[in-house]
Amino acid sequence: MVSVATVSQPSALTATPYFHQSKMIPSSSPVSILKTSKPTGTKRKMADVDFSLSPVSSVSDTFEDAPPSKKRARVTFDENIQTHSWNQNDPASKSGISLAMVREEVRRAIHRHVSSGESETYDQIKEIFTADPKKAGDSLYSYDIPTHTSLKHHLMGLLSHIASLDRNCSSLVHAVLESEWLGRDEPYVKLFIRFLGNLAAAQGTYLGVIFKMLVSKLAGVPRGTGRLPGYPVVHVSEIYTRVHMALRHITRLIPAGSGTLSPVLSHMFPFEADPAKSYIAYTRNLLQIINYAPELQSDILALITEKLVKIDVQIQVDLEDFEDELGEDLLHGVSTDADEELDDDDVSITSEDEADDDRRVTEIKENIHKVDGMIDILFEYYNSSFTTGTLADKIGSLDLLMSHFQTIILPTYRSRHSQFLLFHFSQSHPDLLDHFTGCFTELVFNKLQPGIMRQSAAAYLASFVARGAHISSALVRDVFNLLTAQLEAMHHDYEATCRGPDLRRYGSFYSTAQAVLYIFCFRWRDLTTASIEGDSPEQVDELEPGQIAFPPAIKDMLHKVIYSRLNPLKICSPGIVTEFARIANHFQLLYVYPLLETNKRLRVTAFRNISSLANPGFAQVEREIRAGDHLGYQLDAYFPFDPYQLPRSRRWLEGDYVEWRGIPGLDTGDDDSDSGADDDGDEDDDAATATDEE
Repeated sequence: MVSVATVSQPSALTATPYFHQSKMIPSSSPVSILKTSKPTGTKRKMADVDFSLSPVSSVSDTFEDAPPSKKRARVTFDENIQTHSWNQNDPASKSGISLAMVREEVRRAIHRHVSSGESETYDQIKEIFTADPKKAGDSLYSYDIPTHTSLKHHLMGLLSHIASLDRNCSSLVHAVLESEWLGRDEPYVKLFIRFLGNLAAAQGTYLGVIFKMLVSKLAGVPRGTGRLPGYPVVHVSEIYTRVHMALRHITRLIPAGSGTLSPVLSHMFPFEADPAKSYIAYTRNLLQIINYAPELQSDILALITEKLVKIDVQIQVDLEDFEDELGEDLLHGVSTDADEELDDDDVSITSEDEADDDRRVTEIKENIHKVDGMIDILFEYYNSSFTTGTLADKIGSLDLLMSHFQTIILPTYRSRHSQFLLFHFSQSHPDLLDHFTGCFTELVFNKLQPGIMRQSAAAYLASFVARGAHISSALVRDVFNLLTAQLEAMHHDYEATCRGPDLRRYGSFYSTAQAVLYIFCFRWRDLTTASIEGDSPEQVDELEPGQIAFPPAIKDMLHKVIYSRLNPLKICSPGIVTEFARIANHFQLLYVYPLLETNKRLRVTAFRNISSLANPGFAQVEREIRAGDHLGYQLDAYFPFDPYQLPRSRRWLEGDYVEWRGIPGLDTGDDDSDSGADDDGDEDDDAATATDEE
């Protein structure tokens, strides 16, 4: 039985956190100063809780044990009073008296810490939140673990004095933010989220810190986070749900908080050395944020695309360090199963340092898993708007993809997979196809764009038209005619002053010429007079070579351009040139083999050194090759919609892709044409598969 405390002269109160005390001091008043509220109705699930709180709401309504708004009686203490032991199961520990005393303790601790620098009680409160709950029962631990009730009451005490937690109390705030809360029960999690929201609203300086704490959980949680002693196991999916509940609550409470959240999302993105699982989890959680913060959609998608492209390009750089065939075998080996490890016997690597090669192979495989998982999630995210949205929604989504493409993918050399999002979704509707090709045509012809951007755009447009399975014959002809008209116009402008083939001076001309040749190699069936009259590509294949003809305008244009002093067949990629020569000769369109022999002996003037590129990060779409004994420059055979090999995400591209088909009457049908070599002995690009005609 607890006696009523009466004292004539109040002694100095040196309050300590109650889980440290062995006895509990009751109130001096026999009347309870706090009325606990009784729950009403049925218990709601955590996901149904409404966190739309006012930042200026009184502390009295923070949770179900909130104190009344009337002034409380002053509590005095007798040093010799009889006390109770603190016990989690003791009903007195759950009473309003104990909660009120904790609130008073917190208030005094903060006041003394700020006003006089007396921090003993303040530090003891910090220890309540920094104590590791997993150490419960560990005899080597230096102090007792606070009970759940003690932890909850001290958090409510801090919530009651949220306005006092300014910068002077930053160490206490950080201790609370870093405490274990995700693995506890739902009432405590709701209370903690309430604390985060009120703290962010009342003390704006902590908003960024709160966001960093929450976002850091989205790339994976430390082992054992949801497995605290005395609590049910909380699975990782539920942990992510709780983090998103906190982020949603804060962003709704503070609408301007999105401006703070956006850079935090970028800063907390997994590092390069982090595993693929972290990248995939973080990507999925970033897209989840868009559901309750739609104003961040563009920022989040741009961030994911930027990271995706960076890894995608790194894969290409790493693969090119190996021999071409070996690099492709490595990609195909990983493609067989995204979760299957590549055995050492599967790929034979010749290197002076085998350990270093093994490490590099492991890094390449891990990066392939990252790209595959991230791009698969992006396909899934965009798919809903392109399959269920209105045409306006689809065009809006395509414009968003295009904007990220122009700012992130297009200026990046050798991206291999990221652009297939645009490739797939632009083919989902005829109007989107027209919109897509129109945007790219404008990029190719826009003289205000840097020359290198126009060259790259021409490669993308040509590869798209050549490889897109849903592109009609009429659209192929429209794009081909636009490119040839532009090519003729540039030929007219440059021919008079041209001294010979020169990639530096006439880069746009050669990139457009290569785009025309590439489209011809893949889509020649759609350019025939039979196709213009309505025959399908399959029907064209059934015709005899002598029955296949092309409009006279195509022959005249190609002859004029190819036999000009600009000499595009000398600058364009040898593989594409060789394949064009085979097809044109087979159908008696042009006979260019004498010109190819002459070009082998042609010295190309080197107007600049390859090391003088203004933007080495972009890596000009050209390469250094040997032309006999002379040094020349030729366009790289870079066409960005070449075969897609990633195992998980390639399911999205089924039916979208035009595979290379042999030429009736020219190829044997056993794909011999796919294994040719260009003039310098390199393996042909998959797009222009020609045999060596030397």
